[in-house]
Amino acid sequence: MANICNNVDDAVFPGTTLPNCQFLASQIQACQASGKIITISLGGASGAATLSSDAQGTALANTIWNTFLGGSSSTRPFGSAVLDGVDLDIEGGGPTGFAAFVNQIRALSAGASKKYFVTAAPQCPFPDAFIGSALNAVGFDAVYVQFYNNFCSVANFANPQDWDFSVWDNWAKTVSPNRNIKVFIGAPAAPGAGAGFVDAATLGQIALSTRAQFSSFGGIMLWDASQAFANGRYDRQVKNIITSGGAVATTTPTTSHTTSPAHTTSPASTTKTLTTSAVTTTTKVSTGSCAGVAAWDTLIAYVGGSQVTFNGHLWQANWWSEADVPGGASGDWTDLGSCTSLADATAKAATIPAAAATLTDVAHETPAVSAETKTVEATETRKAKRTSRVFRV
Repeated sequence: MANICNNVDDAVFPGTTLPNCQFLASQIQACQASGKIITISLGGASGAATLSSDAQGTALANTIWNTFLGGSSSTRPFGSAVLDGVDLDIEGGGPTGFAAFVNQIRALSAGASKKYFVTAAPQCPFPDAFIGSALNAVGFDAVYVQFYNNFCSVANFANPQDWDFSVWDNWAKTVSPNRNIKVFIGAPAAPGAGAGFVDAATLGQIALSTRAQFSSFGGIMLWDASQAFANGRYDRQVKNIITSGGAVATTTPTTSHTTSPAHTTSPASTTKTLTTSAVTTTTKVSTGSCAGVAAWDTLIAYVGGSQVTFNGHLWQANWWSEADVPGGASGDWTDLGSCTSLADATAKAATIPAAAATLTDVAHETPAVSAETKTVEATETRKAKRTSRVFRV
């Protein structure tokens, strides 16, 4: 928001440093009338979002409610416009007070005439150092995980040791108080927006692959709107790929496989989108399926899709797992069968229609799933770490 309205370039309310941005009210309301959700984001890379106590968190929630949401105040920067919620982009300080903040926002919005959203934008390394404890303590509606400026960025999607969406998916399903929370992939919208930029075609395929594998996937968040617009409407390019549901075929061989066009990996699965109008892809599981697969090791942290042998069987990790025995009560592993029976298995040839999209090969160790064709609109723009977000699911 500071790029559009601030207390240096715009008028302020008398006796305060709070900018008067009421000229934005009609624009906010027009977006809301089109089904957009407009929230205000607190914090950012240089924002001093530090609370000293739960009491201070509660007090801040009251101020935000009265100033931007469903309350009332003589100093409302957006005038008659009522925002739809708040996003916590906490990148410094500590975790104190934010759970209390969220609880108070929930209490104030209970019984309101519309739903108010509470979201967060944690860093991709799990758990987030600043907002992680609040995410575990209270229910959020969505998390816009910043998969950039870190080792776990979208640029490292093909490396299962770095790409950790499966960890966030597991958290969403087993730890978050809101088990229906959606996890968005946050990505830079241009090379200058942050480390880890990938082109729109690649990000679109990452989104399709992630959507097919993880039910918690909510969509794409871009940092930021101005970068996306300047970069050839990067947001539209990514959205078009997601909504068109480009053909994504996922196979999970045990040791190796050959596809046409030829592409071999071992033991990872391959996600391919082909440019030609009709392509036949044949996948064949070779014999000796357990050959070359390491035995399970209690000291190794495995990511979703990792394969191990244990007690004469081949096992595949459902999500991030460490020290949980295959076949144990945790449910971390799927038994793919005995090594002997797998050695004799042969997969039938599959004919896969191609989509009109850029050829993209992504080697990624993940469980096999079938391609989905349902349409999901999930392009969301994020303004310079300090502005409100707009997203649609």
